Formats: sequence, C-alpha cells, structure tokens
Amino acid sequence: MESRTIPFSPPDISEAEIAEVAEALRSGWITTGPKTKEFERQISAYVGTEKTVCLNSATAAMELTLRLLGIGPGDEVIVPAYTYTASCSVICHVGATPVMIDCAKDSFEMDYEQMAKRINEKTKMIIPVDLAGIVCDYRKIFQIVEDKRALFHANHALQAAFNRIIVMADCAHGFGAIQSDVKAGNIADFTCYSFHAVKNLTTAEGGAVTWKTIPTVSNDFIYQQFQLLSLHGQTKDALHKNQLGAWEYDIVAPAYKCNMTDIMAAIGLKQLERYEDLLKRRHKIIQMYDTALKDLPVKVLTHSSNHHRSSGHLYFVRIEGIGEETRNEIITSMAEAGIACNVHYKPLPMLTAYKNLGFSIADFPNAYHQYENEITLPLYSKLSDEDVAYILQCFKESLEKHQCC
Repeated sequence: MESRTIPFSPPDISEAEIAEVAEALRSGWITTGPKTKEFERQISAYVGTEKTVCLNSATAAMELTLRLLGIGPGDEVIVPAYTYTASCSVICHVGATPVMIDCAKDSFEMDYEQMAKRINEKTKMIIPVDLAGIVCDYRKIFQIVEDKRALFHANHALQAAFNRIIVMADCAHGFGAIQSDVKAGNIADFTCYSFHAVKNLTTAEGGAVTWKTIPTVSNDFIYQQFQLLSLHGQTKDALHKNQLGAWEYDIVAPAYKCNMTDIMAAIGLKQLERYEDLLKRRHKIIQMYDTALKDLPVKVLTHSSNHHRSSGHLYFVRIEGIGEETRNEIITSMAEAGIACNVHYKPLPMLTAYKNLGFSIADFPNAYHQYENEITLPLYSKLSDEDVAYILQCFKESLEKHQCC
C-alpha cells in the first residue's frame, strides 16, 4: 500500500464555517455578542438543558464552576489520577486540595470503592472525566454521593442548595455522548465541554458549561454569576454596554476574563449544524477499527451499546503484555510510516507538578498499568476508508515487528 501522511487530529472545517466567520468579521461585532448567545442557546437545545455559558476553554468552565460554588482553601475535591492536568489544575487554582483516585483494575474510570472511602467532611466536589468521550458511571457516583450525604457541610449558599457533594463532569471529550438516552450535559450537576482545535466540535479554542436545573435556584441567576465571573465582574457585557446611551456599568467583584468571542462562536454554530454527521463518520471509523483488531492481542473501549453511545473522540488501544519502552517503539514505527499516534494520558502523579505536591505513581498502580501499554490511534471525521486501512496495516505490521502478535 502506498505511503501516506496522516496527522493525529486535524479540525474538520468546511466552507460553511469559513463563511460564518467572514460574516462575523464583516458585521463589526467580533467579541462576545449575538453569535455567542445563539451558540449558547443551540448547545442548550442540543443537550436538553435550560442554560449554557460559552467561555474560552473547558479549563475556564471548570475553574469558574468551582468559584461559583465557593470551593476553595480547606475544601477537598476528588479527581481521577488518570486524566489531563486541566481536570486537577483548576482545583489548585482555587486553593482547594486535590484528592486523586486510582483507576479501577483494567479500567480507565476511577475505582469507585476507593473514591467512597476518601470522602470526608471536607469533600465538596467530585470531578469524573469522560475519557475518550465515554460517559462515566454517574449512577454509581450519585449513589455514593447520596450514601455520604450526612458527611457534607455546606459553606456557601449554592452548596447548601445541593446539600450534598456536587458532581462536575470534565466532559472535554464528550460533547454529544449519550447514556441511557440522556445526553452528556444533562447527567452530572455541571458539565464542562472543550471546543479546542482537536475536539470533535471546535471553535479553535473554547469551551462551555451547562448544568441541570437546581430546584431552589434560578437558572438565570446562575447564568448571570458565570457572566460576572468571566467578564471582570462587570454588570454589563460589551453587547449591552454598546447600546446607545447605555455606557454605565459597575464592577461587583475583581473577577476574571475568559469569555468566548463571536468569531469563535461562528465556527461553533456551523460545526453544530454538521455535528450529527461528524459523529456518524467517527463511529463508522470505530467500527472499522473494532472489526480489524478483534482477533489481535489488544484491548479497546466499547464506544456503543444498547445503553450508551460515546462521542467517538479518541480510539484507545491497549497492547497486552508490553511496557512503556515497547509501546514507545511502536509509536515511533507508526511515525516512520507517516502516522501520528498519541498516548492518553500520562497519569498525573508521573508529572513534575504533581510530584511536587507529594503524589507518587507508586500509589496508583492501576493507572500506571493502563498507561504503560496504551496507544491512541488517529480518529477524526476527515479520515478516509483508505486512510483507516493504511493505519491498520501499519499498526499490524508494527505489532508483528515488535512480537506483539
């Protein structure tokens, strides 16, 4: 088969996105404005929630949610050890203490029994991570939260409205995923998405947060608090300040600056129009991978069943019986064939920042075992069937070369 060059995850941008961005540029309104507000409305309609706030990253969405809920010094937040740094760095940003949980054996999800044991009076939030776009077991998580309700002590009005540990999904990978006919965004208490350049739906950079309605709290109130937090604590955004004679505003808190622009939202609006077709293509590629790899000594994730459909964001492959060195050699051999692969993820306790906080990978053996033989193959909507066939041929040849078959 003829050699090809296959990047890991380029964006799928059509002429529709380009035209929408050009319209935004010509409109004279390029920062947060009508397109951002429309994108928020359309995301809410898509996932089935009342309100959404668009921001400049999923990281900002998670950090602002922690701040909205008054979580900070003296509080503990539970997070998996197997994730990207953003899931945990936001805990550090607000001054709370991260409590890392190892994976369950042979799983990328947290060990929920261990999670339950680590809950105490200081625990204010759990951050599950929907890795690869597969929704976590929130039913089990919420059952544990309910069982531990007596330990919860609110120190903020919104915490008191829940009167239990709050669950915020790091759904950076999972926009469009479904569990038991419910879309991600309407499962956890708060759900934070990423629209970074490598994500299924992109705005170049960007993110959003949505939430399930809290019976005693107005959705408009929560929306307004996010607006204040994301725009310097200013009581009017630029869209409303710019109206004739409406210049005056107040600053109610020395807050942050992480809003989404209309240029970014313009990309997102057209991406969302195309999104179901993009998801179908991703799942077609997953089926091709699954079929070709089923008789090889590898483990893959289940991206669809009678009870769930992932967003098809990443295709994890774990190669049985190898360690880091051989895994890295296989990635190198794929690169020599023109194919960019990746690893998701190096567990947090292996990273200098978290070693410096006292974490050690020796305390997270299951996470290390998941990591040491994991390779992520390219998976994106612009891959052709011929590209997929080439990836599979090269992958099989690499496994044979390294005596993995």
